[in-house]
Amino acid sequence: MQPVDFTTLTATAADLRTQWLPARLEQVYQHDRHLLSLGLRTLEKRGWLSLCWHPQAARLCMGDSPPRIPDTFTFSQQLRHQLGGLALVAIAPVADWERVLDLQFAQRPGDSVLWHLYVEIMGNYSNVILANQDNLVITAAHQVSSQQSSLRSIQTGQPYLLPPALNNAMPSLEEPFERWQERLVLIPMALKRSLLKNYRGLSSSLVASMARAAGLDSEQPTDQMTAADWQNLFERWQDWQCALKQEQFQPGWLPQGYTVLGWGQSRPDGLQKILHRYYSDALNQQEFEQLRHQITQRLTNLLKKLNVKAADFRGRLAQSDQAVRYREQADLLMAYLHEWQPGMSEITLADFDTAAPVQIKLEPEKNAVQNAQAFYKRHQKLKRSRAAVEPLLLEVQGELDYLEQVEVAIMQLDAYRSPADLASLTEIRAELIQQGYLDDPDQRYRSAPAETAYLRYSSPNGFEVLIGRNNRQNDQLTFRLAGDYDLWFHTQEIPGSHVLLRVNPGAVAEAVDLQFTADLAAYYSRARQSDQAPVIYTTPKFVYKPKGAKPGIAIYKQETVIWGEPQRGKSYVELLAEQRSE
Repeated sequence: MQPVDFTTLTATAADLRTQWLPARLEQVYQHDRHLLSLGLRTLEKRGWLSLCWHPQAARLCMGDSPPRIPDTFTFSQQLRHQLGGLALVAIAPVADWERVLDLQFAQRPGDSVLWHLYVEIMGNYSNVILANQDNLVITAAHQVSSQQSSLRSIQTGQPYLLPPALNNAMPSLEEPFERWQERLVLIPMALKRSLLKNYRGLSSSLVASMARAAGLDSEQPTDQMTAADWQNLFERWQDWQCALKQEQFQPGWLPQGYTVLGWGQSRPDGLQKILHRYYSDALNQQEFEQLRHQITQRLTNLLKKLNVKAADFRGRLAQSDQAVRYREQADLLMAYLHEWQPGMSEITLADFDTAAPVQIKLEPEKNAVQNAQAFYKRHQKLKRSRAAVEPLLLEVQGELDYLEQVEVAIMQLDAYRSPADLASLTEIRAELIQQGYLDDPDQRYRSAPAETAYLRYSSPNGFEVLIGRNNRQNDQLTFRLAGDYDLWFHTQEIPGSHVLLRVNPGAVAEAVDLQFTADLAAYYSRARQSDQAPVIYTTPKFVYKPKGAKPGIAIYKQETVIWGEPQRGKSYVELLAEQRSE
């Protein structure tokens, strides 16, 4: 993940000063233990300034409005109490070449500064610290004791101290080319390493982009560079410092990240949008992969245990099938008592109906009546066993059907592509917690998100096709959203998504629309890798939810079967994804 370096932080501060100063602080909201949003209002607009001290994605930029979930963090409550209603009047660097900004608050523009909110963007040591006008620390996102750091502690009531100064040289426009080159070639090493070791204010991504702009490889040894290479690199070096001095930046996207200097291929976009999108997507992808791994592991373990339990119950039922045979053997013994002889371990008797010989194993120490009584007892025990096991097997099978449906939803969420993917996965976690399959010690995921993001497609004749991405969405799609004129699709006896073909009153879906929807229903099911899969469709009024059934479970009647082709559905999905990316 590309870090926010000194250049990016300088560009962000310059952009915020131009667009958002002065601004009144109306609200403070903390999303999680690493992200805080400040609600700002100027004369022209309102927005949310994100302050993040995440070790891998520390940043300062404008972001989205926070969710409608209560904020229970103490840090945000303290900031709200001290800064609420004040004006943000300045965003200033605390020292040259330091990745620390001072957000200054006063009663109104022109008044003396009352509070300093220091935002330290320094990787693992990132922090947000509130200090009063005497520069005493009032609160901090992450307090550091003297035992944790002997260089710099951050504790309430202590004076705010700047981070320890770096020993590297400060870049300067006045530094001559010969002196600059001499620093870098003194000890032969890779160009990137040499720049990072000798000068402050640089990052690996900045050095790499600077080298590319000069037509060089950042891993190239300094003792193998030509005079022309050094001259090209020095020009880019000067361009970078001029951009910092004049605060003239060109933000844009790169194939592997973003830039604020315009080096390389880029698509123009606002700096705040670029930073917010890049780091939000990076963190979302990280969370998505962790959450998907967690849920997948849990599902695998649960399905394995349930399959073992189901196999055990089926084995017991198979044994209970012998109950009739034991009763018949007992009846034969009672009917042919005269043929029994003491000490017999086996007796062969003629079957009542077919007269075929039936071999019956006996216990020699018991007489015929006692052996018959033992068979009758075994018959009754097996009958009772079937009566007890059948509902247990039915319950286990219901759990298997439900978890296999969840497994299909997880299978479809194979990679992070948009925030909707993470939202759908979060809904699945909330659902599994509600059903008791996952633990939630913090009680944070008991309620599912309010917004629903179905997959949306358009049939050949323009009818909208909606697809549920998890059981919660499936239920909403089928039992709340579906109208009388719509058509409901699902793979026949195969776990998969609920699919809805929206049909306007008076309109008729043609065969191409039905086939298109069936192909999508087959693709978004466990039969995704098959050549064909049976898909049923019916009107929503013929789809029911059994009493007490788990989310996503439905039964139907008066259905019509159509064969869907998952691979053709896959081609529809890929084509639409290409069109949306263009």
